[in-house]
Amino acid sequence: MDGPDSVAGVFPDLPPRLLGYCLKPDAFVTGNRLTLLRDGRQAYPAMLEAIASARSSVHLETYILSDDKTGRTFAQALAGRARAGVPARLIFDSIGSLELGEGFLQNLRNAGVQVLEYHPVAPWRRRWGWGRRDHRKTLVVDGRVGFAGGINITDDYADPEQGGGGWHDFHVRVEGPAAHELDRQFRGVWFKETGRFFTLAEPAGEPPGSSLVHVAANQEFLKRFFIRKAILHAIDRARRRIVIASAYFIPDRGLRKAFVKACRRGVAIDVLLPAVSDVAAANYASRRLFKSHLDAGLRLHLHPGRVLHAKAMVVDRAWAAVGSYNITHRSLLHNLETNLHIVDPDFAGRLEDELLSDVRGAKELLPEIWDSRPLSERLLERVFYWLRHWF
Repeated sequence: MDGPDSVAGVFPDLPPRLLGYCLKPDAFVTGNRLTLLRDGRQAYPAMLEAIASARSSVHLETYILSDDKTGRTFAQALAGRARAGVPARLIFDSIGSLELGEGFLQNLRNAGVQVLEYHPVAPWRRRWGWGRRDHRKTLVVDGRVGFAGGINITDDYADPEQGGGGWHDFHVRVEGPAAHELDRQFRGVWFKETGRFFTLAEPAGEPPGSSLVHVAANQEFLKRFFIRKAILHAIDRARRRIVIASAYFIPDRGLRKAFVKACRRGVAIDVLLPAVSDVAAANYASRRLFKSHLDAGLRLHLHPGRVLHAKAMVVDRAWAAVGSYNITHRSLLHNLETNLHIVDPDFAGRLEDELLSDVRGAKELLPEIWDSRPLSERLLERVFYWLRHWF
């Protein structure tokens, strides 16, 4: 593995200690300004404002797009920019958006929005597919401002005071070169699925910030394991604290070994998990491993109330990850995913503070309480853990 001395020349103005958390420092781009957005309450207004400001392009890629108040609001925003002559493109996943009606999509097309349904599940349709899904949640405007995280376009994440479900998740607003990288990623999917190429807006002006960001993707076959390797590398470099929020937490053996080693080094590991999940099967499979996590020294906390859908991680208040990547077999091998891997103590500190606030409001899972759960629960955990590769 690369040590601090071997990567110091990539970004000479940054302390080698920080670069040591990066698996491949030369994959990062600097000059970014980042804003952490909590839940749809903060993310949706920021995204809609960016769309309204678009002058050269709008590119939205999402796993779930719903025909509800939130979905229709975004559809109207995209259609408005398309009617104004701004190229607007939309990629949505066929299974994630299975209930989306043809009328909804036709209204977008009539307005001039270019629409790509990723891997329709009907075998008689072009580019159909079943196993491979587009699980990304990104938006890029003018190649200059981007958004990425775990928030889909649906009322589930909207503010409860406005009739939404209030699901808990994070998004990041990115201004700078990393937004251009998100745009390149969008174009890659578009070109592969349609064969149609388009020119991207080139970044102009001075870099707006100083954050170091890698737009990490599970896409090409040769890079399928990169996000996992980057997370594993950061865990191996941890010295003080790791905080994780994970909607579906089913780490493979290699990650579990890394957590054990970190605990033995004295690293405090807190994992925020859903008490109530939108995918009950995945939740049972995750719980099959709780005893081994607790025995290893991890502290597990169950998020109360509304669904926890976040995929976020902070290591030593220095390295952070926010994105769509779940710690599951499906994210590793079958989905298109996007994570923002960030080296910025200020941003990582803000994210850690948010996560620790969530931890303080959650219920810690104590070993003696977990050991007393009913036999029926244990049987369900075994069954769904055996089926874990399916979700």
